[in-house]
Amino acid sequence: MKVPFLYRVWVVASMGLVPFFARSETKKLRGQGISVLRAHEKLGHATQDRVGTGPLIWLHGASVGESLSVLALITRMGLMLPRAQFLITSGTATSAKLIEQRLPPRTTHQFAPLDAPGPVKRFLRHWRPDAAIFVESEIWPQMLRGTRATGASMALVNARMSDKTLETWRKWPKLAQYVLDVFDLILTQNDAMAHNMVSINAPSARVARGINLKSMAGPLPVDEDALFEARAALGHRPVWVASSTHEGEEQAVLDAHRALLDRFPDLCLILAPRHPERGDQVEALITGAGLSCTRRSRGDALGAQVYLADTLGELGLWYALTDIVFLGGSLLPIGGHNPFEVAQSGAAVLSGSHVAAFAETYAQLETDGAALIVKDGDDLAQQVVALLDNPDTLDEMTQAARQFIEAQQDQLDTIAGRLIKALGLHLP
Repeated sequence: MKVPFLYRVWVVASMGLVPFFARSETKKLRGQGISVLRAHEKLGHATQDRVGTGPLIWLHGASVGESLSVLALITRMGLMLPRAQFLITSGTATSAKLIEQRLPPRTTHQFAPLDAPGPVKRFLRHWRPDAAIFVESEIWPQMLRGTRATGASMALVNARMSDKTLETWRKWPKLAQYVLDVFDLILTQNDAMAHNMVSINAPSARVARGINLKSMAGPLPVDEDALFEARAALGHRPVWVASSTHEGEEQAVLDAHRALLDRFPDLCLILAPRHPERGDQVEALITGAGLSCTRRSRGDALGAQVYLADTLGELGLWYALTDIVFLGGSLLPIGGHNPFEVAQSGAAVLSGSHVAAFAETYAQLETDGAALIVKDGDDLAQQVVALLDNPDTLDEMTQAARQFIEAQQDQLDTIAGRLIKALGLHLP
């Protein structure tokens, strides 16, 4: 296939820009506690060796959600391919920290190289992957074409692109065809996205509907000692959780909680903002609302009207304490966040209506009786009151959440087997 002019332009441009991006990325990672040595993985300098004599399967997702969504897939493929080694790459410090807490057997984490000739070549020369699986919308032209040039088989899973991104690719049909032709298999989240991928020149014979891998990630980890301490501190107090909230949403949640306290005076709200570094700002909102506050990052015990859970990697702990979770990013047009993690904990899901990123999932959860969509803070308060006043209704919702997850898990073996076949990997 002829190399498109725009691809050549991108290669030349990236060669000039890589020093600036390298400096920026290294500075950002260093500021988030990553060592200089590990930050240089962005330039393709590996910090671990390629081990084992079996095939190396490389999986790449940009950030937390994309990366964590493939951990269950790695585990299942690892059971089917006992000699295989796995490499998972991501781009952010947060994703690295959470992934390394949950690494499956025979799996290594590295930061993904920048999409420029030097970093990509160094990365591929060291790791020599036999197969590569990219997640969602990770379409980096040089990374993809360079990997294909090594002879590695390739797949795109959980494929998803925004309308804006699709429109951009439609403007560059030859480039899209050149880049997407590398994949032996493209599995999309739904039928509509399968049609969209074909519309931007993905090879139609290799595009098929898959499943949303975020439904396969498994329950979030829970520190059992911390769970025991939290339950002891709460005693018999009822508790609800508002997680992954964004600026502009916490005030509505706090207004709802104040209204709830009139009906349930000892009710505890665990508030876990999407970005824990906003802790000071959120604490000011809590005290400004006239509510007492304790804070996880200070080591405070649960005990106030609002517990500010401003740490990373502990959502599993907070979900284990309640049957009612409001999931943020949804009262404002942000797109919503992953409801699978809530359903996997067995809790009822409450959400605002702005859930474009998970529209099909929320529709199914609503149909199954596992989720409720609220209009605003007042509606949120009313729905939480109704659930606390009617334990049977709440029990039906939590049971529906568990059944929803069980139905998703049944498909994991099928997806793993399909990938193994498409990538030319061999079962023992």
